[in-house]
Amino acid sequence: MHIDLPEKRYYKIGEVAQAFQVNTSLIRFWEKEFDVLKPKKNAKGNRLFTQEDLKNIKVIFNLVKERGFTLEGAKKKLKKNLDEIFNNQEIISRLESVKAELIKIKNQL
Repeated sequence: MHIDLPEKRYYKIGEVAQAFQVNTSLIRFWEKEFDVLKPKKNAKGNRLFTQEDLKNIKVIFNLVKERGFTLEGAKKKLKKNLDEIFNNQEIISRLESVKAELIKIKNQL
Protein backbone atom coordinates (compact mmCIF):
# COMPACT_ATOMS: atom_id res chain seq x y z
CA MET A 1 0.00 0.00 0.00
CA HIS A 2 1.41 3.34 -1.05
CA ILE A 3 0.61 6.12 1.41
CA ASP A 4 0.85 9.70 0.36
CA LEU A 5 1.69 11.85 3.37
CA PRO A 6 3.75 15.04 3.41
CA GLU A 7 7.17 14.83 5.04
CA LYS A 8 6.66 15.92 8.66
CA ARG A 9 8.10 15.14 12.06
CA TYR A 10 4.75 14.22 13.65
CA TYR A 11 1.40 13.11 12.25
CA LYS A 12 -1.96 13.26 14.01
CA ILE A 13 -3.99 10.09 14.33
CA GLY A 14 -6.58 11.38 11.86
CA GLU A 15 -3.93 11.89 9.18
CA VAL A 16 -2.56 8.40 9.75
CA ALA A 17 -6.00 6.79 9.67
CA GLN A 18 -6.92 8.64 6.48
CA ALA A 19 -3.64 7.64 4.80
CA PHE A 20 -4.30 3.96 5.55
CA GLN A 21 -8.05 4.31 4.88
CA VAL A 22 -9.04 2.90 8.28
CA ASN A 23 -10.85 4.28 11.31
CA THR A 24 -8.92 6.05 14.04
CA SER A 25 -10.28 3.48 16.48
CA LEU A 26 -8.37 0.75 14.64
CA ILE A 27 -5.11 2.69 14.99
CA ARG A 28 -5.78 3.16 18.73
CA PHE A 29 -6.60 -0.56 19.04
CA TRP A 30 -3.38 -1.56 17.28
CA GLU A 31 -1.46 0.76 19.60
CA LYS A 32 -2.73 -1.25 22.58
CA GLU A 33 -2.18 -4.63 20.89
CA PHE A 34 1.28 -4.19 19.37
CA ASP A 35 4.32 -3.25 21.45
CA VAL A 36 6.16 -1.71 18.49
CA LEU A 37 3.61 1.13 18.27
CA LYS A 38 4.43 3.82 20.78
CA PRO A 39 3.22 7.22 19.57
CA LYS A 40 4.13 10.26 21.59
CA LYS A 41 1.35 12.15 23.34
CA ASN A 42 1.18 15.90 23.79
CA ALA A 43 -0.10 17.71 26.89
CA LYS A 44 -3.71 17.21 25.78
CA GLY A 45 -3.16 13.48 25.28
CA ASN A 46 -3.35 13.59 21.48
CA ARG A 47 -1.29 10.92 19.77
CA LEU A 48 1.56 12.11 17.58
CA PHE A 49 3.01 9.50 15.24
CA THR A 50 6.59 9.63 13.93
CA GLN A 51 8.02 8.22 10.71
CA GLU A 52 9.11 5.14 12.67
CA ASP A 53 5.54 4.64 13.88
CA LEU A 54 4.31 4.89 10.29
CA LYS A 55 6.76 2.15 9.24
CA ASN A 56 5.45 -0.05 12.05
CA ILE A 57 1.84 0.62 11.07
CA LYS A 58 2.68 -0.26 7.45
CA VAL A 59 4.06 -3.60 8.59
CA ILE A 60 1.06 -4.30 10.82
CA PHE A 61 -1.35 -3.23 8.07
CA ASN A 62 0.42 -5.51 5.59
CA LEU A 63 0.32 -8.51 7.93
CA VAL A 64 -3.25 -8.08 9.20
CA LYS A 65 -5.19 -6.45 6.37
CA GLU A 66 -3.35 -7.51 3.22
CA ARG A 67 -1.93 -10.92 4.11
CA GLY A 68 -4.77 -12.00 6.42
CA PHE A 69 -2.83 -12.73 9.61
CA THR A 70 -4.72 -12.87 12.90
CA LEU A 71 -3.59 -10.40 15.57
CA GLU A 72 -1.84 -13.19 17.49
CA GLY A 73 -0.17 -14.44 14.32
CA ALA A 74 1.01 -10.93 13.45
CA LYS A 75 2.41 -10.46 16.98
CA LYS A 76 4.33 -13.74 16.74
CA LYS A 77 5.65 -12.87 13.28
CA LEU A 78 6.82 -9.45 14.51
CA LYS A 79 8.59 -10.97 17.51
CA LYS A 80 10.18 -13.75 15.47
CA ASN A 81 11.42 -12.03 12.28
CA LEU A 82 11.31 -8.28 12.95
CA ASP A 83 14.37 -7.33 10.88
CA GLU A 84 13.35 -9.51 7.93
CA ILE A 85 9.83 -8.09 7.94
CA PHE A 86 11.09 -4.50 7.98
CA ASN A 87 13.51 -5.23 5.12
CA ASN A 88 10.73 -6.81 3.06
CA GLN A 89 8.40 -3.91 3.85
CA GLU A 90 11.07 -1.42 2.76
CA ILE A 91 11.47 -3.22 -0.57
CA ILE A 92 7.70 -3.32 -1.05
CA SER A 93 7.43 0.41 -0.27
CA ARG A 94 10.12 1.29 -2.79
CA LEU A 95 8.49 -0.81 -5.50
CA GLU A 96 5.10 0.76 -4.78
CA SER A 97 6.54 4.26 -5.05
CA VAL A 98 8.15 3.36 -8.39
CA LYS A 99 4.81 1.96 -9.56
CA ALA A 100 3.02 5.15 -8.49
CA GLU A 101 5.54 7.28 -10.41
CA LEU A 102 5.17 5.12 -13.52
CA ILE A 103 1.39 5.40 -13.37
CA LYS A 104 1.71 9.16 -12.97
CA ILE A 105 3.96 9.34 -16.06
CA LYS A 106 1.58 7.12 -18.03
CA ASN A 107 -1.37 9.36 -17.18
CA GLN A 108 0.54 12.42 -18.38
CA LEU A 109 1.12 10.91 -21.81
